[in-house]
Amino acid sequence: MASLVQHRPRLDRLRDFVTGIGTLLDRTRDERSLLEEGSAALGRLVAHDDWLPEAYAAPNPDRYSQYLLHCDSRERFSVVSFVWGPGQATPIHDHRVWGLVGVLRGAELSERFARYPDGGLHAVGAIERLEAGEVEAVSPSVGDIHRVSNAFDDRVSISIHLYGSNIGAVERAIYDAAGTPKRFVSGYANAVLPNLWDRSGATA
Repeated sequence: MASLVQHRPRLDRLRDFVTGIGTLLDRTRDERSLLEEGSAALGRLVAHDDWLPEAYAAPNPDRYSQYLLHCDSRERFSVVSFVWGPGQATPIHDHRVWGLVGVLRGAELSERFARYPDGGLHAVGAIERLEAGEVEAVSPSVGDIHRVSNAFDDRVSISIHLYGSNIGAVERAIYDAAGTPKRFVSGYANAVLPNLWDRSGATA
């Protein structure tokens, strides 16, 4: 008979990740170093699928959801879970800050875009498939415009994103096929954050 015991999420993994990123930002603001070291740290986090609370892994049947997991008190960085229902996708959009994307569960498809001299957009390279445990970078310096979708049409996928700002408050843009931007500020799907700071339990 299957066990009915509900195991507590290993929030210590997320706590260690955010404190590590804070320490990294105390040491450097060099984007190359942030992307390299942050990518390694995010890779270690998404190598384990035992820490994300269910409330921040819940899909919305109508659209993808962006849940805030942590925002630095000085808004130097934020961590979010991106939850994709089957077949869900973003429009073409930008970020305007550096960021890292690590797949925790399922897989994502990412299609990058660049601008023609007249302002129009064109796809760059093949559509990339990011599997669980893999990490990719975005930023205005390495490529910032893309469209992302759940690689599966029959299951949920979840990615964990680290951004160099409070991403839910950054004014960004979505684009039509002609490259015309439309302003948006994403906000977040949740009003309550996970409590990373309770150490009363062995895995709290």
